[in-house]
Amino acid sequence: MPDFAAQRANMVDTQVRPSDVTDPRIHAAMREVARERFVPGAKQALAYADVPVEVSPRRYLMDPRIFAKLVQLADIRPGDRILDVAPATGYSSAVLGKLGSKVIALEQDADLVRVACDTLQSIGCTNVTVAQGALTEGAKASGPYDLIFVNGSVEAVPESLLGQLKEGGRLVAVVQTGPQGRAYLYVRQDGVVGSRGDFDATVPELAGFKKPVGFVF
Repeated sequence: MPDFAAQRANMVDTQVRPSDVTDPRIHAAMREVARERFVPGAKQALAYADVPVEVSPRRYLMDPRIFAKLVQLADIRPGDRILDVAPATGYSSAVLGKLGSKVIALEQDADLVRVACDTLQSIGCTNVTVAQGALTEGAKASGPYDLIFVNGSVEAVPESLLGQLKEGGRLVAVVQTGPQGRAYLYVRQDGVVGSRGDFDATVPELAGFKKPVGFVF
């Protein structure tokens, strides 16, 4: 039987820490959350590999290295209320729940909602609530949020999500308009959302997050 605890420790020591992820809280959370519980049984051998893992058609868990770097970019505080967009089977929500106060895990696929609910409950994630709805629309009724975490690459971050940030709130996402994506941090300050790129990243695309088409003259 695989020693998944040893694989988790190795993941942190060989993938996460060497990638300039220095926050010990992230190390501890990723050592604690059993990633193999969130992937289909036939793919458990890939749970701790440095690759995205497809958990349902065209839906993935991000590879551990880029996921950890995005979490560090988010600068999560213990009291943060978090919207986790597109967590698929819920792994990201479990980790974020170790770092913040409350997590709303937003999924639109009914099968993934069911899997995430069952798995998160089975490992005792009492501060994570799974909600079903359109990913691009967020979960306004449960907001506003200190942090919005987007699991996957997007052409653009919709205003419908940015509008759910508290003053001082952050959103992290990988924006990809060409062959190479880039992780961005968005921050609401004085009612205005600004952004900055941080590191290059290539992660699977999230459907539906298209750049708005401008006027054609």
